[in-house]
Amino acid sequence: MARLGMVFDLKACIGCNACVVACKQENSLPDGVFFTRTLSHEYGEYPNVKRVYIPTMCNQCEDAPCEKVCPSGATYTREDGIVMVDGEKCIGCSSCAVACPYDMRTMLDEAMFTDGLFGTGEITPFEEQGYDRWIAGTAAKCDFCSQRVDQDLDPACVYTCPTNARIFGDLDDANSAPSVMIRDRGGRQPLVEKKTKPKVYYVD
Repeated sequence: MARLGMVFDLKACIGCNACVVACKQENSLPDGVFFTRTLSHEYGEYPNVKRVYIPTMCNQCEDAPCEKVCPSGATYTREDGIVMVDGEKCIGCSSCAVACPYDMRTMLDEAMFTDGLFGTGEITPFEEQGYDRWIAGTAAKCDFCSQRVDQDLDPACVYTCPTNARIFGDLDDANSAPSVMIRDRGGRQPLVEKKTKPKVYYVD
């Protein structure tokens, strides 16, 4: 069984946010909910100023604190390493959101499903159809587009990235694209001091 992970190439990311839009559409996320974001950081002094874009998402931790604290068993890890949330089991206690050191959990409140886009109170047919996947009062997060992975497809953010800044694959395969990039370019995990063993890496 594969152990799926992702590498973010900071040199390739141009901050276009195509990944954010693709994620929103693929997962029919309510207004205000994002499973991936692209942060920006400027450094240097004028006139030598540079900007780097930093993609973020659930890190699918090997030793996931969100799973450890979940009292209902709603958070669990699949055999391929993807950390999932079973909305039917989630009791909305927010323990997972508090435990996540990366702030990558979202609690879905009722207003997200009733206010509509920009608070108009009108839900579009697209939203109405997609929202069936989500349950108000529960936790939600990125799951590497597990519905796509199960069809041997890349996550929507990876498929959409115009510069191939997101590299997805089996971390246990030494010859996979992410494994090669981690090895050749010194891939680093975020907040290693938290000892969560993220399956997401950064290279620059």
